[in-house]
Amino acid sequence: MEIVYVYTRKRSQFGRPCSFSDRPAKVNVDIPPDPSMASSFILRNPVDSYVQHTSDMSEHEVNTERVEVESRGVNHVEGGWPKDINPQEAEQTIRFRKKVEKDENYINTIVHLGTLMEHCVKQNNAINIYEEYFGEEEMAEMEDEPPSAKTINVISKLTSFFDVLLSKRDPNVTKRTATHLSWHPDTSKKLAVAYSSLEFQQNMKDMSFDSYIWDLENPNKPELVLKPSSPLVTLEYNPKDSHLLVGGCYNGQMAYWDTRKGGLPVEVSTVEVSHRDPVYGAIWLQSKTGTECFSASTDGQVLWWDIRKLSEPTDSLVLDITRKGLLENALGAVTLEFEPTMPTKFMVGTEQGIVIACNRKAKTPPEKITSTYSGHIGPVYALARNPFYPKIFLTVGDWTARIWSEETKESSIMWTKYHLSYLTDGCWSTVKPAVFFTTRSDGTLDIWDFLFKQNDPSLSLKVCNEPLSSLRLQDNGCVVACGSKLGTVTLLEISSGLCTLQRNEKALATAMFERETKREKILEARRREMRLKERARSEGQEMEVEERPVENPQEVLNRARREFFEVIEAELQRRTRPETQCLHGKVLGTARTGNHGRDSLPWGGGQGSSSAFQVKDRVGDEAAAQGEESQLPKEKEEEEEEKDAA
Repeated sequence: MEIVYVYTRKRSQFGRPCSFSDRPAKVNVDIPPDPSMASSFILRNPVDSYVQHTSDMSEHEVNTERVEVESRGVNHVEGGWPKDINPQEAEQTIRFRKKVEKDENYINTIVHLGTLMEHCVKQNNAINIYEEYFGEEEMAEMEDEPPSAKTINVISKLTSFFDVLLSKRDPNVTKRTATHLSWHPDTSKKLAVAYSSLEFQQNMKDMSFDSYIWDLENPNKPELVLKPSSPLVTLEYNPKDSHLLVGGCYNGQMAYWDTRKGGLPVEVSTVEVSHRDPVYGAIWLQSKTGTECFSASTDGQVLWWDIRKLSEPTDSLVLDITRKGLLENALGAVTLEFEPTMPTKFMVGTEQGIVIACNRKAKTPPEKITSTYSGHIGPVYALARNPFYPKIFLTVGDWTARIWSEETKESSIMWTKYHLSYLTDGCWSTVKPAVFFTTRSDGTLDIWDFLFKQNDPSLSLKVCNEPLSSLRLQDNGCVVACGSKLGTVTLLEISSGLCTLQRNEKALATAMFERETKREKILEARRREMRLKERARSEGQEMEVEERPVENPQEVLNRARREFFEVIEAELQRRTRPETQCLHGKVLGTARTGNHGRDSLPWGGGQGSSSAFQVKDRVGDEAAAQGEESQLPKEKEEEEEEKDAA
C-alpha cells in the first residue's frame, strides 16, 4: 500500500521563502486493523526487544571540491609595440622611439617623474629605513618554554600514496627512498627531493626514475617532474641561479636541469668519464661563472665538473690515504662537505668510517690529502662544518654523532651517547652554534643543544614508523625537512627556543669548544708520550735479545740438565731437613739422661756425650753442605751453660 500526501500551494506563492513554525500534532492517515489478516499472524515467543534511552543521532559528511592551484609565469622580454612595427627590425624601432621622444606629452611626463625619482634617490642616500642599529646587542630573551616541534606539512611520494594522480606517470608500486633534500635558495618555499632505491638488487624493471620539485603551498602535486636516465641519489640547487639543479645518478652519471626548460636534463655526462658507482655527493662550487661543481662516489674518486661541458671532468682526485694514487686502494666516499668561506678545502666521509680532509690547490696529488680523522665503526653518513666555527665539524655514523676540531686528529672533542638504532643523517643549526639535528633508523628526530644538555637530546620526536634517511634545514633555522625510506617527506616547525640566538650564546659556545679542544690536546700529548715510552721499551728488549750470544745446542742441553738436577737435589734436601732436626732433638735428650750422676766435667767423657758430639758434627756437616748456618736453640744453650757451671 502506497501512502501519498499531496501538498498544495497557490501559484503566486511559488518561490517564496519557507517560514516554519510550531503547531500541534495532526493525524494525516489512520489505517484501521484488518481482521482478515489475523489468521496469518504468528506469535513469537520469546520476543527480544531493546530500548535506547538516548536520542538517535545521524552523522553526515560533506567534502567540498578542492580548488587545484597551478603556478604559471610569464617571461616578459619586450613588448608594447604597435601592430605595424616589427620589434625584430632595428630601423623601425629606432624610428618609432625618435617619434615618441619628440612628443610633448612624453617630455612632460618624464620631467614630472624625474623630480619624484630624484627626491626618492636623495631620501635613500640620506637614511636607510631597513637598517638595524641594535641587532647584535638586543637579542630576544625567550621564555622558559620546553623545546617542541610540530608537523606543518607531509609530502608523500606519489608512487605509493597518489596512484590516482600519477597512474600514468609512475604506476610503480615499489616504494623508493627520499635519499636527498635541497631547499630553494631564494624563497625556501620549494623543495627538491631525489628518489632512488639504494638497497642491493631491489630495483624493479618497471621502477620509476623520476624525482620531484615540490611547492609547499601546493603539496598535492609536484611542481616539476625531473626525468633522469637513472634514479637520482643526490640533487642540489645552484645557490647563484635558482633555476639550475645538479644531480648525481645511481649509475654514476652527472646531469643538470634548467627548470625553465622542463623536466628533461639539459646535459648528461657520458658513462665512460663518469663515476663507476652511485654518486652520493654533489656540491656547487664558488666560482665567477656559477657553473662549477664537484662530486664524490663510492668508487673512490672525487671529480670536478663544469656544467657547460659535461663531456669530461675538469679535475679528479683518488681517495687513497696511502698517497700512492691507486684506485684499488681508494676509500669509497659516502658524503661531501664544502664551506664557501674556504674555497680550496673540502672534506669527504668514507664507507670505512674515516674522514679525509683535502686541499684542491695542492701541487701534487699526494699533497691534496692533508689529514684523516678516524672515529666511526661504519660509514660516515653525514659531514658538516659548524656555520659559526668552520674549524669545528660534525660527523654522523654507526650509533653516535661526533664533534671534531681540525686541531685534534686522533679523537673527537665531543660525542653523543650510543643509541640503540643506527644514525642516518645530521646537520648543524644555522642560527644557534651549539645545536645540531640527527635522524635515526627507528624514525626518530633528535635535536641536541650541547650548551643545555650533553647526555641526552633536548628534544626527541617520533616522526614516522619507517627509518628516516635524509635531513635538511631551512636557512632561517625554523623548519626542518625529514625524508623517510618509504619516500615520505615531513616538514617540522621548531619552537622558538631552538631557533633563536640567545645573549652570550656565541661566547659560551666558543669557550666550550676551546675547552674541549684543549683537553683533547693534553690527552693526545699524554698518549703520544706513552706510545714513545712503550716503543723505546720494546726496542730495548729487542736489542738485549740481539746482544745475547748464540749458544751451542750441546751447551744448552748440558745447562738444562744441570739446572734440572739442581732443582731435584734442592727438593730432596728440603724434605730431609725436618727428619734431621727430629733426630737431633732425640740424641740431645739421650745425652742429658746419660750424664746424670756422672763426672762433673762439662758433657763428661762417656759414651753418651761422644755420640751426641758425633750427631752434632753430622748435622753441622749437612748444614754446611746446604750453605746454611745451624744453631742450637737459645734455651738449650742456657741449660748447657748451667750444667758446665755445676
